[in-house]
Amino acid sequence: MKKNHPFHMVSKSPWPIMTSMNIMSMMLGMITWMYKKQIILMMLGTLLTLSCSILWWRDVNRESTFQGNHTIKVTKGMKMGMLLFILSEVMFFFSFFWGFFHSSLSPSIEIGMKWPPKSIYPFNPLEVPLLNTIILLSSGASITWAHHSMINNKMNQSIKSMMITVIMGLYFSILQKWEYQQSQFTISDSIYGSTFFMSTGFHGIHVIIGTLFIMVSMMRMKMMYMSKNHHLGMETSAWYWHFVDVVWLFLYISIYWWGK
Repeated sequence: MKKNHPFHMVSKSPWPIMTSMNIMSMMLGMITWMYKKQIILMMLGTLLTLSCSILWWRDVNRESTFQGNHTIKVTKGMKMGMLLFILSEVMFFFSFFWGFFHSSLSPSIEIGMKWPPKSIYPFNPLEVPLLNTIILLSSGASITWAHHSMINNKMNQSIKSMMITVIMGLYFSILQKWEYQQSQFTISDSIYGSTFFMSTGFHGIHVIIGTLFIMVSMMRMKMMYMSKNHHLGMETSAWYWHFVDVVWLFLYISIYWWGK
């Protein structure tokens, strides 16, 4: 649409198609690395994906902050995109829960028809996992506090509560790393090790991504790139963090507590 149109939208971007091609290269490179021990394609695909992502986010930041292209219609589209992305993430973790319950509710003869399998010593759910649960629930409260502070135009209060959320996210990741180091089983120890480390490991990656997401939103807020009427980046980071919280609750109840 023309720039002088009262409802103009953002200009066409080359980054979606380029990022998808680079991700495909990264995945093909990962297969090549696993089977032929050649890591060049994977490293090149990863580097190009990161480069396109940085340039894409740069353009989105310019469009919203300096060019004023993020109209109500564009903002609604971005919100819908974020909701669909979170829905795809729900389906992603649903597959891990499906594998866990399929194996735990009816253990096969190969693992001794018992759950957890013989010689597997799971974590005590009342130790580090419970502490991590308290940390994530508390961080969910602090990011909600940050969002409400932003709506009420209390910028300093919002920045402080986001900083608290970032600290708790980092603390969670450190504790999970320490927990992995204390583990008496590995990802190759039967279906229990596979389901445990795949589900909790991918959740840990999501915690790191969510922490970076909130950290970037906090930095943009400090530079006065957001206001009480225009803070989509901060709002979507809060949605993502609440999704991470809910997934952890299901992981804790099913894998740590019920599956013990």
